[in-house]
Amino acid sequence: MLQRPNASEFPEYYVPYVNSVPEVDLLTLLKENLVKVTELFENISEVDAEFRYAPGKWSIKEVLGHMTDTERIMSYRLLRIGRGDQTALAGFDENDYVAGSQINRLPVKNILDDFIATRKATITLIENMPNEAWANIGFANNTEVTARAVAFIIAGHEIHHRKIINDKYIAAF
Repeated sequence: MLQRPNASEFPEYYVPYVNSVPEVDLLTLLKENLVKVTELFENISEVDAEFRYAPGKWSIKEVLGHMTDTERIMSYRLLRIGRGDQTALAGFDENDYVAGSQINRLPVKNILDDFIATRKATITLIENMPNEAWANIGFANNTEVTARAVAFIIAGHEIHHRKIINDKYIAAF
């Protein structure tokens, strides 16, 4: 079981994500949450997937696209840091990524399929990470972060956005 990272292993702005990860096996959680995300989004109609709970907020499709983009980026960080690469990794602006996508043109099923493929790749990456690699320290967005922390951030980010979908979008239907 992968040990929870200490607060010194990641920037403070990731605390809500890391803290949202329950005390369970991380790989099991990622697999179980893949099922939860799949069940949540496969039951959302195309009309509902365009819903925004307030002006200027992302549509459901955009939230799912953001979840996928972020998991891709964080998995890449995990790969680089886990392999001992000390090259500094750039940050990203999630709003620019959403604005630069054509996600609202895609059927929600295609966006979900993309998330599923991304999550499966994340799981495989974590399954194949050597134990000693979890303590590796890398640099992303001008801050130090361990491989272990990145894995927990990935899990917590998805939990965070799934909760938002349930609380602010689905609840409004």
